[in-house]
Parts: sequence; C-alpha cells; structure tokens
Amino acid sequence: MLPSEDLPRPVSSVRVHSTVRGAVRRTFGSLDTRNYRLYFTGDLVSKVGSWMQTMAEAWLVSTLTGSGIAVGATFAFRFLPVLLFGLWGGTIADRFDRRRVLLVTQTLAAVLAVALWLIVLTGVVQVWMVFGLAIALGFVTVVDEPARHAFVEEMVGRDRLPNAVALTSAVANSARITGPAAAGLLIATVGTSWVFFVNAVSFFAVVAALGAMRPAELHRPHRHTERPRVREGLAYAWSIREIRATILLVAVVGTLVYNFPTFLTLLARDTFHGGAGLAGFLMALLGVGTVAGALTAAARPRPTSRTVVIAAALLGITLLVAASMPTKFDTEVALLPVGAMAVFFGSTANAHMQISSAQQLRGRVMAIYTLLTLGTTVVGGPFVGWVCQNWSPRIGLAFAGGATVTAAVALAAPLYAATHARRRAREFVGQPASTNK
Repeated sequence: MLPSEDLPRPVSSVRVHSTVRGAVRRTFGSLDTRNYRLYFTGDLVSKVGSWMQTMAEAWLVSTLTGSGIAVGATFAFRFLPVLLFGLWGGTIADRFDRRRVLLVTQTLAAVLAVALWLIVLTGVVQVWMVFGLAIALGFVTVVDEPARHAFVEEMVGRDRLPNAVALTSAVANSARITGPAAAGLLIATVGTSWVFFVNAVSFFAVVAALGAMRPAELHRPHRHTERPRVREGLAYAWSIREIRATILLVAVVGTLVYNFPTFLTLLARDTFHGGAGLAGFLMALLGVGTVAGALTAAARPRPTSRTVVIAAALLGITLLVAASMPTKFDTEVALLPVGAMAVFFGSTANAHMQISSAQQLRGRVMAIYTLLTLGTTVVGGPFVGWVCQNWSPRIGLAFAGGATVTAAVALAAPLYAATHARRRAREFVGQPASTNK
C-alpha cells in the first residue's frame, strides 16, 4: 500500500487549489513588480496617517465650533485649490518626472502636518488656522493627486494597470480601518495634537519608497517638448465617448457621496450622541467594507462603462439602505456594503478613465478625476453639512444615495441605446448584401 503522502490528490482538490491560487495571483499580481511593491508599502503607512489626520481634523473643528457646516467647510477649504487650479496640476504631472514631483509634494505635506501639530500642541489653535493650513494642503494636493494617479502605470505597465489601481485603492481604504480608530484612541489618551505629529512622520514612508525605486524599470511616457495645455486635456477627455458617462457619475458621487468624514462625524455626535471614539469606529467599519470592495475590483478584468454605471447604482442603493436603518447597530452593519461599493465604484471609474486615455495626457485626464472627486467637495461638503445639521445625518445619506441612483439610471438609458446600436450595426455588416430582382 502506498504511503499517504504518495497518494494522488483528488482531482476536485487540485482544481480548487489551482482556482484559489489563480484568484490570488489575479488580485495581487501587481505586487510582483518591485517598484510598485515599494510604493504600496510606503503608501499604506502614509494613508493610515492621513486618515488619522482627517478624523482628528473633523473632531477638532467640531469641538472648536460645534457646527456641522464648519466641519464640512474644513474639507471644502482643503479642496478649494483643487476646484480652482486642479486642472493645471495635471499639466505639471504631464510635463515633469512624476516620481520627482511626488517626492516634493509628499515632503511639503509633511511640513504642513508638523505646523498643525505645533499650533494644537501649544494651545494657540483657532479655527481659521485650521482652515488656512487646509487650503495650503489643498495646493499640494493640486499637483500630488494627478501625479500619483498617473504614476501607477509607470510602475506596473498597461496590462496590470486596473489591478494596480484597485490595490492602491485597497491601500487607501484599508487605512480607513486603522487610521480613524487609532486617531480616536490617541485623542482620548494623549490629545488631538499627537495625531497630526504621527501623520507628519508617516509621509516619509512614501518619500523613502520613492527614493528606493529603480528609475530604469519605470515605464515612462513620451513627453512632447511643447508645454502641456489644460484645454487640450479637457477636449481630449470629453472626446472619448467611452468615458463620458464615467466623468458625469464621478461628478455626482464626488460632490455628494465622498463626504464620509462629515456624514459619520455628525452621525456619531448628533444621531447617536457619541464622541470621537464612536466617530472613529464608524469610519473603521466603513473601511472594512472598502477593503473588500477594492480587492473585488482588483480581481476583476478590464472595467467597462457598463460596470461603472452598475457600480454607481448599487452604491446609491446601499446609501439609501444605510439611511433607513432604525438602530445604531443596524446602521453600523449597513456601513460595510456602503464602503465596499464606494471604493469599488471609485476604483472602477479611476481605472476606466486611465485605460481609455493616452499615457502622455494621463496627468490631465486624472486631474479631471481629482477635480471631480476632491474639488467638488468645496460645494458638496458645506451642502452636506447643512443638510445634516438642518434635517439629520440620515437625510443627508438618503439624499446622496437618491441622487446617485437617479444619475446612474439616467445615464444607463443612452449607454444601453449606444451599445444596442453598435450591436445592430455589427449584425447588419455581417449579413450578405441583398440583391435586386
């Protein structure tokens, strides 16, 4: 009789093992690339620090003012420069070496975090100072975000771009789990100021990763000698019929939905009568869902317009469900699918816009994405805060969900008509020509 280790494995077991291994490789394939692996690790540390600061900043302004509108305005001030100058940031990302651009922007962001730490630590902080530093960080974001998005393909190449975009989103959104929770813990134990110090230190993880990369292994785009122009990027992006619906949906979601720090801070304070710890816990729950959504996006093939529209509709539905939950526990559970669909939509839309555009114009195309996801919060942040304060945070969530579903349905009809027309055209071309008798 054969020893047990020499017995052949059942065919079904081998098939399952092979399937699981293939799924893992599809999901994490971009980590085979050394440069991206370095960036992935450094970005994870930095994003944890950034989400700690986002949570602490919202709580600080809420404590200083007691105003929901002021909490929303904090993020509006941060992204005001993106709204006004974001498209010009894309020209910088297309003109200069993106790796060096990111080295500069990450260092500047660290300096601003140190300044915020010092004014809170010394007790001189006033709300206008927080707003001023938020605006300064916004000017850094104007250049940093388009360069960051456009740099992904340089690290991994075009074939792995959708996977790398989704994994980068997984990094950002897994930080929602540990970042807000850690911020709430630090605020409760050592004070708000030290959250900003930790964030300042975290930026140097990205700086170290960028410095350790091998420039010769980057897939750098061909850069024209003439100066990149904003108008050229706008005309080019809108001329791509494949991504017009994506651009419009990102505008709606960026304006109304991507204000989660405002939603959840006010939900914790006004609806559930909790403190910073509860607000951090709600953000962490959202983060658990976002990781699942990002990994699902990473395992999927090349995204299409249809995928983006369906993701937007499902995101809107999950928001409506969360808004209708009667108890705190039910709301906490409902935040998991909200987080999953929020990042699945964002990752899919991001990858769709990148795949459909030329790399030498990628900075300007992603500047549009940045403008629509971050810059629009200048309008959406205070508006969402106003709705939450004058009605309730649940009404704010329901309004954002209803608007997203409406936009997805409105854009699905022409998209379906265009797809149907192309199919009919292909069928017509495939038929033999009729003969006159």
